[in-house]
Amino acid sequence: MMLQRPSADSSGSRFTPLVVVELASDTKEEAIEWLLSRIRDQQKNGGAELLVEQLGLGVGAQEKENPNMFLVGAPWQRLLSGAEDVGLFKEFSDGSMRGFTCANKQNFKDFKGDGDRFLSMAECQYIIKHELDTLRAKDETHVPGYTQVKLYPGKSIIRRLQSKGILIQIFPLHEKEELKRLSFSWYKKVKLSPQPLDDIRHYYGEGQAFYFGFLEYFTFALVPMALIGVPYYLFDWEDYDKYVVFAVFNLIWCTVILELWKRYSASLAYCWGTLSRKKAFEEPRPGFHGVLGFNPVTGREEPLYPNAKRQLRIYLVSLPFVLLCLYLSLYVMMIYFQMEGWVLSVHDEEPTFWTGVLLFIPSIIYAVVIEVMNLIYRYAAEFLTEWENHRLESSYQNHLVLKVLIFNFFNCFASLFYIAFVMQDMVLLRQSLATLLITSQILNQFMEAFLPYWLQRRRNKKMIHKVQKRRTLEDKEIPQVEQVRLEADMSTYLGTFDDYLELFLLFGYVSLFSCVYPLAAVLVVLNNITEIYSDAFKMSRVFKRPFSDPAANIGVWQLAFEAISVIAVVTNFALIGMSPQVKAYFPNSETQLILWTVAFEHGLLAFKFILTFLIPDVPKHIQIKLARLEFESLEALKKKKMLEASELNKMVQ
Repeated sequence: MMLQRPSADSSGSRFTPLVVVELASDTKEEAIEWLLSRIRDQQKNGGAELLVEQLGLGVGAQEKENPNMFLVGAPWQRLLSGAEDVGLFKEFSDGSMRGFTCANKQNFKDFKGDGDRFLSMAECQYIIKHELDTLRAKDETHVPGYTQVKLYPGKSIIRRLQSKGILIQIFPLHEKEELKRLSFSWYKKVKLSPQPLDDIRHYYGEGQAFYFGFLEYFTFALVPMALIGVPYYLFDWEDYDKYVVFAVFNLIWCTVILELWKRYSASLAYCWGTLSRKKAFEEPRPGFHGVLGFNPVTGREEPLYPNAKRQLRIYLVSLPFVLLCLYLSLYVMMIYFQMEGWVLSVHDEEPTFWTGVLLFIPSIIYAVVIEVMNLIYRYAAEFLTEWENHRLESSYQNHLVLKVLIFNFFNCFASLFYIAFVMQDMVLLRQSLATLLITSQILNQFMEAFLPYWLQRRRNKKMIHKVQKRRTLEDKEIPQVEQVRLEADMSTYLGTFDDYLELFLLFGYVSLFSCVYPLAAVLVVLNNITEIYSDAFKMSRVFKRPFSDPAANIGVWQLAFEAISVIAVVTNFALIGMSPQVKAYFPNSETQLILWTVAFEHGLLAFKFILTFLIPDVPKHIQIKLARLEFESLEALKKKKMLEASELNKMVQ
């Protein structure tokens, strides 16, 4: 997990390998030469103007190793111009965050000398990825050596090579010393202090930093619930009348923490320079296909696919499939209740220690089945969303998130809703919630931490053994060739989707039903603490380094958490309405009870939405800074226009 010292290419430019491009081992020579020439060619000629070196063969040349691996870097001046191209925001001399420009580079706070320390490695790797992604075909009709791989003017070269399997992967390299420092302050030392979010952002980018920031925030936000839940569990366990207080606290808690998170994330985004950063124009996804035509926005040739055809696929195939899966989930749930009824009858006939243990078996089996069904459905949802042929990656992600959230929510919580509101069995609800929560946490920790690490150790055992044979008695570093190949074989990090999904489900367990199981918050806090360390370990040791994602917030997941907080209001008020303590106030009229419950529920929903408007998403001091920056930009534009007008008048005179 390292980078070697900067070397020099044939032109004398400093070369620090930052990104690895791996082509298929049987890629034809003319295609390789063409791609490398396009990467090295000057920007004015349509190239990326980057530096490329081929990676040599590693230890044990008798073994089959892919020779088509290339290290990509860039001179600092090229990276600085690339920072301007991607609209990177950096801290200005007055402390504000502004878009970087080469013409104004000396006025930025950390710019010194040639600026060779100005950009973080994650930013440099993001710039190189951007430059590679924007490589476009000129007058080529096909990839050299592959007449079937068609090209047309303006087509993204990298995306076409990826979609045809010629380009296997592009990934950024780790930096050993920086990773060591980050690991020590992040997960190697057990402590109660906050995570080094700025260091995480510096190394992995804003997208990862926001995930770990939200995970930490969510954990701290649960502490009050956990502190209230422990004595509630110890002293009020069998007194279900008093869970009303805990339910009300849930409702207030859900609303406040999500609003405060939006303010906190806005502060982070401003400090990291992504809050006011303009979103880059989205290019078509690598898997997008259609009839060749002209994009009315860019004027470039690209595949076009009728939106009506896509909508037909969504509503006539995807939607019925999702409904079918929900029906199957409901069918499995009814089987679980039949098992639960059989076990209860066995225990009632002859209660023993073993029949008492048997009472928990159906819930454990059901929890495992839920996780398996979620996993299988995830693959099916990805296949369907890919088949729908969305043009943009953001559209693909939104449809995938919607499919997965609907099924996971129904699959995980349907049985709890049924027990709470149909069976109205609070003892069984408590038992089922505890079993589902604990079992899912154990399975997730196994799948997310232990299994990837074990598989990675097996995969790399032979490589490490070969490297150790080459080492001298002195403890020297792993050669660059071996380190790059070691990283190439690591698992690819697939993004924060599954991590946010897990937090979403935990948020549901805590906010929807934890009033009948007060220890839910305690269990989730413990899970989140181990999650922070296991996720940090995976990022540093198990997965390839991901490219930086310049995110300004947690995206669509904010809406998902807010939606479940609204559902929590309805759920908790329904539980309050079913409480014997509340029913005692309406002994003769169930209709009045329902009306009062609905009235209070609507009142709290109104309070929740009022609170959303009262608490600004962006703190006042940041709003002022953004407004000042916009004012200065307008003033600068006015001055520029006035200068141009005066020069024009002089020319006329």
